[in-house]
Amino acid sequence: MTFRVASEVGKLRQVIVHRPGREMDRLTPTNKDELLFDDVLWTQQAQAEHDVFTAAMRDEGAEVLYLRELLAEALEIPEARHYVSDETFEERWYGVTGTQIMREYADSLSAADLAELVIAGVTKTELIELTGKLDSAYLARAENDFMVLRCLPNHFFTRDPSCWIFDGVSINSMQKVARMRETINLEAIYRWHPMFRNEGFKKWSGGLADRAATVEGGDVEVIGNGAVAIGISERTTAAGFERLARSLLWNSEATRVIGFLMKEERAQMHLDTVMTMVNENTFLKYKHLGMLPSVTVTKGSRPGDIEVANAPGEDMHKVLADALDVPEVRILTTPEDDFAAERGQWNDACNVLAIEPNVVVAYDRNVEANAYLESEGVRVIPVPGAELGRGRGGPRCMSCPTVRDDI
Repeated sequence: MTFRVASEVGKLRQVIVHRPGREMDRLTPTNKDELLFDDVLWTQQAQAEHDVFTAAMRDEGAEVLYLRELLAEALEIPEARHYVSDETFEERWYGVTGTQIMREYADSLSAADLAELVIAGVTKTELIELTGKLDSAYLARAENDFMVLRCLPNHFFTRDPSCWIFDGVSINSMQKVARMRETINLEAIYRWHPMFRNEGFKKWSGGLADRAATVEGGDVEVIGNGAVAIGISERTTAAGFERLARSLLWNSEATRVIGFLMKEERAQMHLDTVMTMVNENTFLKYKHLGMLPSVTVTKGSRPGDIEVANAPGEDMHKVLADALDVPEVRILTTPEDDFAAERGQWNDACNVLAIEPNVVVAYDRNVEANAYLESEGVRVIPVPGAELGRGRGGPRCMSCPTVRDDI
């Protein structure tokens, strides 16, 4: 199978997901804000909802890959184990003795247990019980319930730490500390897992090496016709946008990369929280998004150079139409009052995952938005999201397509 994603709406053939696990049990009312959640999840119910989501994709013909399993299989490779441990257990965080204790424990684990450790994390009390060791300044200073290795509850939003664009993958540097280590796990999967390591696909970004020039996959939409739209947002910086745009324009089939200048706020953290595609020229758009100013990047005259053209907000839809080479784009906005619109946006009504043109997966709680899509000729596959949605992400957020049919 050739890894390739050249549109948002081509028939979905393969996708990476992460089923919520023990890391969700680490969420508390005290740490939820630090871990980027608005509430704690009922883990078992979240798992049941996620199972419905993955079943829906399988029923439509998609192969579903699980991140935890991919990571465990990659960690069977010694080089992958060394990489993950080196990047996860650093002396600048844990000190000399703390790093030694944690590395020795990690090295004693099976690949599956190591994958679980780096996702679910470990507290000081648990580590002492597991290793019998406390002789570390770092551990001595920590409270017993302190997570000496932080859990990664946002890992189930697999769209963000990596995203496939044409015949390559962007392994992304994440904006928030709570998510930065997710990049390590994806790097290990794409570099060493047997499914990926010999496939010769391209890499559009530097992962951890990009550091402050962050890009998150929820901001990246491969809209078609060689065009990519990227939100310059709370999570994706202007520097990250331009670096990714340059890489795509000079090394892929991309002909233009459009950056939409978004508000830097959590309610609209990524482009796909306010606008997604349902077919080749139709966008589902949040009522209060408005018209966003944009910058369109194309190749410069000298190798490696890029040129940037600005457009005012009133030209947003024209910019999209020009990129897709169509007379105009179709914009769907659910007809509802302002209260309903704001509630719908909070519940990810616009964050739909296209399975193929005019077929999308959406949270069932967005009754008005789903009914509107159906009335406009879009088949909606509703899935439960009462628990999953507490992390502020919908079906598109929870999926990282690796293979789609071309349009």
